[in-house]
Amino acid sequence: MNFLFGLIKTIWLAFWICLATLIVFFPITLTALLSRSGNLAFSISQVWAWVVLKVTFTRSSVKGKENIKKDESYVVISNHQSHFDIPVLVTKLGIQFRWIIKKELLKVPLFGYALYASRNIFIDRSNKKETIKSIHKGIKRLPKGTSLLFFAEGTRSPDGKIHAFKKGGFVTAIEEQMTILPVTVNGSRKVLPKGSIVFSPGAIELVIGDPVDTSGYTSDRIEELIQETRDIIISNFQ
Repeated sequence: MNFLFGLIKTIWLAFWICLATLIVFFPITLTALLSRSGNLAFSISQVWAWVVLKVTFTRSSVKGKENIKKDESYVVISNHQSHFDIPVLVTKLGIQFRWIIKKELLKVPLFGYALYASRNIFIDRSNKKETIKSIHKGIKRLPKGTSLLFFAEGTRSPDGKIHAFKKGGFVTAIEEQMTILPVTVNGSRKVLPKGSIVFSPGAIELVIGDPVDTSGYTSDRIEELIQETRDIIISNFQ
């Protein structure tokens, strides 16, 4: 019975994801091609994210939005618990941002091209030098007030704990002199843990921590910056 119920939920979610993707693909692609900023395309993508949350009966909330300054571009650093982090960040963070995405997602039909047309930044994680070059090139294309989002652990947590942070987002923040916005995701692993395809209705909370000024940091002090940011994210983690 549990297997059958799980299968039904998996089919239900797959159906709605496919339908939502088909619905928003053409508007996102069209607006992305007509607009150099990609802002409208990002706004349309919120429809897709909203549908995913609604059909899975996932409640979402946010704390700390007062920590965000209007029209400032941030390097957003977030922990990564689940695929459901994505729709919650898109709908609840309240700012325009672009993803740093592994290039393999370009191969996903429709979805990959929509991400590309929306001015997200694709990287080859096997080539560190090219990754840094791609990020700096992508930043130059960002309109004012648009941020970049990094999942600092690089992948979803396998056990629900917050693991070591990778340096990429912090290198970008230092070199581009961008403020870091620490974001903690709570509860998403209970909705869809890594390795599972069966969702469970639940609640996901975003907590936006105090911004971290990077102006006093250099590459020699990157470990200090990582630790300061990680401490903020962990302090808001449940």
